[in-house]
Amino acid sequence: MQSNNPVFNRAEGFNGRGAATTRSADPSQWKIDLDGSASQPSPTHTTGRGNGLMTIESSVEKTAISLAVVVAVAAVTWFMTPDLSVDSTGFATIGMLATVGALAGFALSMVNSFKKVVSPALVLAFAAAEGVFVGAFSKIIAAYVGDPTIVFQAVLATMVAFGATLAAYKFFNIQVTDKFRKVVMISMFAFVGVMLVNFVLSITGVLESGGLRSFDNPGLSLIVSAVAVVLGVFMLIMDFDFVERGVEAGLPERESWRAAFGLTVTLVWLYIEILRILAILRGQD
Repeated sequence: MQSNNPVFNRAEGFNGRGAATTRSADPSQWKIDLDGSASQPSPTHTTGRGNGLMTIESSVEKTAISLAVVVAVAAVTWFMTPDLSVDSTGFATIGMLATVGALAGFALSMVNSFKKVVSPALVLAFAAAEGVFVGAFSKIIAAYVGDPTIVFQAVLATMVAFGATLAAYKFFNIQVTDKFRKVVMISMFAFVGVMLVNFVLSITGVLESGGLRSFDNPGLSLIVSAVAVVLGVFMLIMDFDFVERGVEAGLPERESWRAAFGLTVTLVWLYIEILRILAILRGQD
């Protein structure tokens, strides 16, 4: 069964190909179902460490490393930039950092998404670029609402969303079907396309104050961010499914970095949208 997620579809094990060569060394044990899913005997050591195969543990470990880079770079960006409460000129500097970080992160995300052999260095480079964007954007939002604690609230809300989605996925045994994948991916690409058009129209002056993302139009902006959070949750569900299928396919351990990249993209997406929602709600007080 082939994945529709561009982050994972470059890896053979995430779309049902190549599993036989990694799960069993004995060709007589190989068996591939008509739908492309692997059904050969599971290796007895897939949950162990140091066996060269991707595991849930290795995926969690690499994701933790990637997120640690995001947090560390975000913290450095926050503390090494001007205090916006006393230096109004600092907005230009931090705004530039946010833009550079976002553009670099987007470019690296495209490279990582379509790179056939995952590169840990590029994944960490993406995490660092996202860290610059997250740190700068968070500082701008904190200055906008006049309360730095909003950042910690957004982090906590993101963790809760992650935990709740994982719990629902496991305990309710959510099945990710082909139809679900197609609907989510079409919705995601449509959303990103609209946001890119909105961004271009905003910087060219056709739309004022950010258009659909404007804090001057809180009702519309809140709806847009809420839709983004829902899509982010759906993407998390797909991420969990892709990781499980990768482990079942017996992928090499380096593919844990691809899983880490996908989860980092989704979690940063959720954090930014939740932060925007909190800022909008604060502005309504």
